[in-house]
Amino acid sequence: MLPDEEPQEHVAAGAPPRLGEPAAWVPQADLDRFAAGQHRDIQRLLGAHPRTDGRIHGVRFATWAPHAAAVSVVGDFNDWAPDRHPLSRRGQSGVWETFVPGIGVGAHYRFAVLASGGGNDTSPDAADAGAARYLARPDPYAHQFTEVGSDIAEVTPETPYPWEDSAWLEARRSRNWHQEPVAIYEVDLGSWPRTADGEPLGYRSLAEEVTAHATALAFTHLELLPLGERAGLDPDRYAAGSLFAPTRRFGTGEDFRFFVDHCHRHGIGVLLDWPIACLAQETPGLSRFDGRPLYEQPPFESVAVDRQGPPLFDYARGEVRSLLISSALFWLRELHVDGLRVPVMACMLYLDYARGERDWAPNKYGGNENLEAIAFLRELTDVVRSEVPGALLIAEESSAWPQVTRPPWVGGLGFNLRWSGGWMHDTLEYFSQDPVYRHYHHDMLTFSPLYAFKESYVLPLSREEVAGRPGALLERMPGDTWQRYANLRLLYTYLWTFPGKKLLFMGGELGFPPDGGQPSDGAPGYDGAAAGIEALIRDLNHLYRESPPLHHQELSHRGFEWIDRHDAPQSIIAYLRRDGDAVVVVALNFTPVLRHQYRIGVPFPGVYREVLNSDSAYYGGSNLGNMGNLRAEPVPWMGRPYSLSIVLPPLAGVVVRPAAQEVPAP
Repeated sequence: MLPDEEPQEHVAAGAPPRLGEPAAWVPQADLDRFAAGQHRDIQRLLGAHPRTDGRIHGVRFATWAPHAAAVSVVGDFNDWAPDRHPLSRRGQSGVWETFVPGIGVGAHYRFAVLASGGGNDTSPDAADAGAARYLARPDPYAHQFTEVGSDIAEVTPETPYPWEDSAWLEARRSRNWHQEPVAIYEVDLGSWPRTADGEPLGYRSLAEEVTAHATALAFTHLELLPLGERAGLDPDRYAAGSLFAPTRRFGTGEDFRFFVDHCHRHGIGVLLDWPIACLAQETPGLSRFDGRPLYEQPPFESVAVDRQGPPLFDYARGEVRSLLISSALFWLRELHVDGLRVPVMACMLYLDYARGERDWAPNKYGGNENLEAIAFLRELTDVVRSEVPGALLIAEESSAWPQVTRPPWVGGLGFNLRWSGGWMHDTLEYFSQDPVYRHYHHDMLTFSPLYAFKESYVLPLSREEVAGRPGALLERMPGDTWQRYANLRLLYTYLWTFPGKKLLFMGGELGFPPDGGQPSDGAPGYDGAAAGIEALIRDLNHLYRESPPLHHQELSHRGFEWIDRHDAPQSIIAYLRRDGDAVVVVALNFTPVLRHQYRIGVPFPGVYREVLNSDSAYYGGSNLGNMGNLRAEPVPWMGRPYSLSIVLPPLAGVVVRPAAQEVPAP
């Protein structure tokens, strides 16, 4: 039978096939560790692996299906017939295995699973009443699929990749990212400019282009949207796809390794969105793998069959914990990825998240906390901290869950960083207001420092805010074309000077016009403003990286002081960024009114140099500013012993620092 003829199921020929008796390949000790949730490399044992049994070359296949009555491997080597190569069950472990001689790297395969009880399965590809049917299942541990959207896996070689990033990895081990600049460029590889034929670029071409672009803009990291792909999975859904296989959309697993290696050799870290909160129920993948809930939590008794939302992983099962932690270490250790972001964590942490009153049951203490998920997350962060020093774990947690970035031994979850959804929401809501009314919303700017240092935050202007809407950030801005671009420059100046790591989705640096078209020189209303946005991002990143007050203490209250947060009538704020005695002064004007001789307090006497002005003509602004140097006067102001009288341009931010603290150019 060909794989295209009946992609979802195979009818069994009579009784279940006779199981073979091959020699056991998976050691019992590994099975015990797998069941206990303590295996860290389960993908090395389950799945498909080229091996030699005596002098016979072939492939060893193994999978976990404890509820199955029988399991076979089907592929292009046996006409996709489930009676050719049955797997043997290893006792009560639920693991099935076999050795198929005479095949090797490049063989195409998937598993055929006969559900126990035949027609008892209720999944979409279930057995018909009175007839036993094999369920076609992709390999959950596969390292490569044959093509985009396919559930057919491909046997891959196990030869090591010739990595050239040893210097990067060695330096990463001792990195303290809390005190170093982290500026993340969030990338959807599928949306990157394509070839002349409209085809997406491959990993190797993307490595050249994306790295060159990120390096030119002085970003420190790339963050890639989820790369795990499974047949039929909507790429916009943050549900688990392939846990060990980069999408084939851009090339092979070796091509992806080249991408990471290339980034590292050019000084760019690689982060990856790793959605492990839930499974993709739309496809016959992990969900109901052996005909019953296995990797996923069993449905609560009162939950209707058609309940919306994908099922959660069953974090209480040791085998599931082994799978997920092995997946994390696979990306971090074997593929050299520098960090993982876990999205939509709220649905993991709360039993009642997005559920009706009758659709969940309290935990053993009567609360709505998912105790098993909490324990798993703490175990995950502890293992990664121990086994991959310097790797980043980032939590996207939108609720008020406390201590996400505090260590497990003090009651936290142990993540390195947490997305600040509150900052993002308040900031974008504020910028959407007409400047005439912004003084009524001044607290949206002044509230976030009250919680900014309770966690270690990333300040995200992410895909969620611009997906499907080119120029969405610019569209949020009120006013005419000039004011919109000025607001966008002001927004970026605020982001890069406010405490917290930085994240910007691709395209945000281009300043697409509100109609969604591509900017080009000479276009009406363009006048170089979009190119100026890109230049501003580059200079902000350089300023951020080269100024210890902007990054060394950015996750600590010691690195931030208000100069003035009370000037709501004029919609102006000013603050100090500090690293010991080294300081950077920031003043932001959120109205289109030019402020002459605006006085702000400063801590030291002497000359201050204007190091960035978002209204500079170089960035597409009106070029109003302070012409380089300012001298602090012995006039106490705003609780400071000295003060500066500055020009504060309309809809602009000004950054100054004491000239005596500047580091001479080498």
